[in-house]
Amino acid sequence: MIDITLDNFQTELVEASLATPVLLDIWAEWCGPCKQLGPVLEKLEVEYGGRFILAKLDADKVPQISSQLSQMFGVRSIPFCVMFANGQPVDGFVGALPADKIREFLDKHVPGADELAAQQEEEAAQEALAEGDTDGALEKLQHAVATDPANDDARFDYVKLLLQLGRTDDAKVAFAPVIDRRALVRRFDSLQRWMDALDAAEGADIAALDARIAANRRDFDARYARAQALIAQQQWTEAMDELLEILMRDRSWNEELARKTYIAILDVIEPPKPKVAEGQIPPDDPVVATYRRRLSSVILS
Repeated sequence: MIDITLDNFQTELVEASLATPVLLDIWAEWCGPCKQLGPVLEKLEVEYGGRFILAKLDADKVPQISSQLSQMFGVRSIPFCVMFANGQPVDGFVGALPADKIREFLDKHVPGADELAAQQEEEAAQEALAEGDTDGALEKLQHAVATDPANDDARFDYVKLLLQLGRTDDAKVAFAPVIDRRALVRRFDSLQRWMDALDAAEGADIAALDARIAANRRDFDARYARAQALIAQQQWTEAMDELLEILMRDRSWNEELARKTYIAILDVIEPPKPKVAEGQIPPDDPVVATYRRRLSSVILS
């Protein structure tokens, strides 16, 4: 539990809620219902095991904040609780509600236990990858997906790592539960395009494709087949260079297939953003940034 003041309001409430939801309890010493609600909230904070942070604000000591929030929500009494998430006040309730009603409120905004566990496994997997522990990362991602099948980030990273390791059949099995969502989640579509390239590249004759391109630089079918073969070999920049050759000549070829495949490559090669200090913007990967600029230059020319 944290006491909120003017000095720590930004860091302990607004910025803290970027990582974990923060429930702000606005109370006062003279308020009887506030004293009834306080212990209930403290027990729930323990019960939820770090899935939200409880913060308290004395309305008499910090009227600037309490009055501003009260006006925002049209509330004129206390106790008044406000949920902060992603740096913003998103919801609230008034009065000393019973624990079951507060749980209903919390469950609308607080990640479930399985969801939180999967997020932690996902973060641990990225740390393992950074340390070169591929087997450990794969195990953690597999566990994250099993714990929370709705965690799209964990599933994307899990399928991606399986494909990187050449375990295509395992990747297809892991991808199957979300294959119908590829039209809604672009990164899933990108994984499907990678798997399509692996299937298409089987038995590809690069020398024959090169001969076709040498004879006709506008043989886009040959160029695209060559790009798919390069994708299958995880020669990402070479594949994007080939796709750019198509885009420079015909941006709309085959319903913009070259552009869509190029974007898919950017999705699968972009590494996780590194952790940086509060307020700083993580740097872009130089390869991804360069090829994004090249795509923009061609598309906008």
